[in-house]
Amino acid sequence: MNISPPMPLVVDDELALLQSLVCLRDLEIIELGCGKAELARRLVATCPGCRVAALEVDTRQHAKNLEEPVADIAFVRAGAQEIPFEAGRFDLALMLKSLHHVSPHLLDKAFGEVGRVLKPGGLLYLSEPVFAGDLNEVIRLFHDEQEVRRAAYVAIQRALESGDWESGGETRFDTPVEFPDFADFERRVVNVTFADHRLDEPTRSQVRRRFEAHMGASGAHFMRPMRVNLLRKRQ
Repeated sequence: MNISPPMPLVVDDELALLQSLVCLRDLEIIELGCGKAELARRLVATCPGCRVAALEVDTRQHAKNLEEPVADIAFVRAGAQEIPFEAGRFDLALMLKSLHHVSPHLLDKAFGEVGRVLKPGGLLYLSEPVFAGDLNEVIRLFHDEQEVRRAAYVAIQRALESGDWESGGETRFDTPVEFPDFADFERRVVNVTFADHRLDEPTRSQVRRRFEAHMGASGAHFMRPMRVNLLRKRQ
């Protein structure tokens, strides 16, 4: 008898996944590398009593965040390797596709800092893209993150082996990513504020050809493989 492999978990709302893993009620939360703080904004709007300190190192994005203030979110310009808060303040730390943006030589320091500002028993939610999939094959033409993503995952294992953390499990899933056209891909992926992707014309043409191989009548549709690791600070 042939047994089909299980269908991959598909998650199009990471807040829903987070809520399935963590009780989001009356929590002091720190998000490290918040970007536009889209999840943080939805979180404080829908999860009773939660407050978020949203940290971002990119000057331009941080300035934009300050232009759109939200009750219960404090926007702070800082990085995971040097967190400007006192020890034991937070119940939950979030890193959404941001761990691999920490310089490899600062990863252990970042884990130490996150552990410092978490309460005993506090949780660290790490959501990272897996280096695989069709969208990854487009992006790697101009921005190859294989080494930094590997370094980030190795740092998670190193943190668990240190004895300072215990694993709350690993969840793998696919998340849909859609672009109506190549111009939207350039706006959202190539021309981001936190990176300086200056594509020469031959590279841009190659990226466009590979991207447009996935175009259909309703745009280009991808599934991005993701991984969530939940860590708990030991008491």
